[in-house]
Amino acid sequence: MNNINTTNAAGKPSPRRLVLIAMMTAITCILAPLSIPIPVSPVPISLTNLVLLISVYILGWKDASISFIIYLLLGLAGLPVFSGFSGGLGKIAGPTGGYLAGFIFMTVIAGLAVDIFSGRRLPAVIGMALGTAVAYAFGTAWLAIQMDLTFISALSIGVLPYLAGDTLKIILAVIAGPMLQKRLRPLNL
Repeated sequence: MNNINTTNAAGKPSPRRLVLIAMMTAITCILAPLSIPIPVSPVPISLTNLVLLISVYILGWKDASISFIIYLLLGLAGLPVFSGFSGGLGKIAGPTGGYLAGFIFMTVIAGLAVDIFSGRRLPAVIGMALGTAVAYAFGTAWLAIQMDLTFISALSIGVLPYLAGDTLKIILAVIAGPMLQKRLRPLNL
């Protein structure tokens, strides 16, 4: 699905491809700010990673990554698209900025697994788990620097409280992603 009508004869992106990227960027901008702060961590529970994991099914890894980078740029420009309806450079430079940067790599790794092993759930789950682990590594390292914590202390407040929820998000993405992909195909979206 992801390679149909993606470029025109001149090699430029097709309108379909641009619309899909814009649509997923808009969905990320709508759902990512919806977050739940938790008392034990400066990192809120967010839907950002769920949207990204589903987007790799709809867009493929390259366009899902482009969509997320556009989202980051919109947030950097000050639009309130980050968790808690915040935006600006302060959010990237703050304690959660490493997770936002790590989501780029999560999208690439998860998307490659979905694209390469099309239709196979176990490799998709493994790719999503590996991508999430990479995002956790970036986020934990940055959180440790920002809050003057050891890596282990940052891990205990920036990863451990989220493992169950992120596992559920991976399961939801592996179920919903292919369903959405299949439903969008007849619509030529």
